[in-house]
Amino acid sequence: MSTEPVFSALAHPVRRQVIALLLDHERTAGAIAEEFEISRSAVSEHLGILRNAHLVREKKSGRERIYALNAKPLAELRDWLKPYESYWKSRLARLARQLEDEES
Repeated sequence: MSTEPVFSALAHPVRRQVIALLLDHERTAGAIAEEFEISRSAVSEHLGILRNAHLVREKKSGRERIYALNAKPLAELRDWLKPYESYWKSRLARLARQLEDEES
């Protein structure tokens, strides 16, 4: 799996917020754009980046575009990050023990 497109897409706070909006249910592009104080075309660009990273699916319904979350790349990213989670948990546990020893 190439994680670069997913990381790149998630690097921007607007795109992370779009992902959060789509957790509950699918939304039209217009409904997504209403949640932001940026232009509708700017939101459309963000949706395009998310679509290219396969984080959202788009379907057309008449004149509207409806977006839904595609969580598969997020699950793949979670699996890719799993070894690092174990690494940091052990490092933080060691730090906590060291701080407790210093307090004693």
